[in-house]
Amino acid sequence: MNDSPEAPSPAPTPHPETTRTPPWGMVTMLEEGPRYRINRIVVKPGQHMSTQMHYHRSEHWVVVSGTAKVTCNGEEKLLNQKESTYVPMNTPHRVENPGVIDLVMIEVQNGEYLGDDDIVRFPEELPKS
Repeated sequence: MNDSPEAPSPAPTPHPETTRTPPWGMVTMLEEGPRYRINRIVVKPGQHMSTQMHYHRSEHWVVVSGTAKVTCNGEEKLLNQKESTYVPMNTPHRVENPGVIDLVMIEVQNGEYLGDDDIVRFPEELPKS
């Protein structure tokens, strides 16, 4: 019988701050470890990310400042500062900034695989007239 505690999870991989600047804002990877990644996401006023889903990861979004209009599996909701939402795997989702200041969120991705090729993007809908 082994009474020793389970081995702790490996420490997060030291990661130099990595920033991408898509047309709608900015994504900065803050930390990455086995089965998780933490990003700081900024969405400019009036902008949005593409509607997408992931087969191998879920996401938690926490609004730090601004207002997020979140569409998850066809349902829309507004999130304000200090509010959060959960996006399950295999669920179409999108976030947009309906406000006049930058939307800043912290995103925690969890899953077996976090590669960019697990992003399934859906075609954009044309605005209704």
